[in-house]
Amino acid sequence: MAVLLTEADVKSILTMPLALEAVENSFRRLANESAIMHPRQRLHIPGKSYLHYMAAADSTSGYMGMKIYSSAKEGLRFLVPLFHVDSGDLLALVEADYLGQVRTGAASGVATRILSRPDSHVVGIIGTGLQARTQLEAISQVRKITEVRAYGRDEKRRTEFAAAMTARLSIPVRAVASAEEAVRDADIVITSTTSTNPVLEGRWLRTGTHINAIGANFPQKRELDAEAVKRCDVIAVDSREQSKLEAGDLIQVFGDDAAQWSGVQELAGIVAGKVPGRLNPQQITLFKSNGIAIEDVVVAGRIYEIACERGVGREIPMWEKDARAGEGRSA
Repeated sequence: MAVLLTEADVKSILTMPLALEAVENSFRRLANESAIMHPRQRLHIPGKSYLHYMAAADSTSGYMGMKIYSSAKEGLRFLVPLFHVDSGDLLALVEADYLGQVRTGAASGVATRILSRPDSHVVGIIGTGLQARTQLEAISQVRKITEVRAYGRDEKRRTEFAAAMTARLSIPVRAVASAEEAVRDADIVITSTTSTNPVLEGRWLRTGTHINAIGANFPQKRELDAEAVKRCDVIAVDSREQSKLEAGDLIQVFGDDAAQWSGVQELAGIVAGKVPGRLNPQQITLFKSNGIAIEDVVVAGRIYEIACERGVGREIPMWEKDARAGEGRSA
């Protein structure tokens, strides 16, 4: 039987340290080619909701699956069906809203650990939504952060965010009145918005800054202006193939220029030591995160394993009769 793991089940299991380890493992497996994946695809009927889906398989852990989700005015609904790579058995259906928030934060945490200066301690963040919370949580796990400056368009919301994150992380988080005030002289900059137009200007960046840009994953959207992208000495992405489809921050600067895209590194290669990351303290580095399926599958696999150990989740009867009786029939 498959196991249904609800949002509450996932929250009872998934911690940021667990996610950081799983996401780093997912990048290492991409680098050694024991994992494969397909980039995100989208179905959309004009005026209706979207259906988004992306798939991956990890021969090391033995899991394959996909993240599939809908987005509409009413909100988003995320699900990860998890299968066994050998038997093809459906192991779990994992509600994946919180999973996605944490694994996205963890990917930035991994990037920050290997691309930011080791002495980085001041963070500027633009955006104060749910994703911003896990971004700060992950970064506080990999760097000794002493100050965070947070900006969001809604004054009340950014003030509440600062208070909540100060209490949660035991780090002073201060709400500021502009994006520039958040970014100026910061060692690490995070953009976590739904903006279509740039919220980060390159002229605000100091040398040695590391940027995590996580908000825009449609070609028509971007959070960084052209100067910010051009000032980066190292640009890393979770998937070059997927970035060419949806990383508006890069697409709108590089276009179809193969020479510029060839300079973009995949984070997996940097994690595995196959390609260089930061070479000196003066470089500006960028991790453009889109979110990739292998992160979801590896994290969901660890959640499933721990759920089985703890007896968490509810078994759901599916395909109780031998599914192999149907072998030989066309699908």
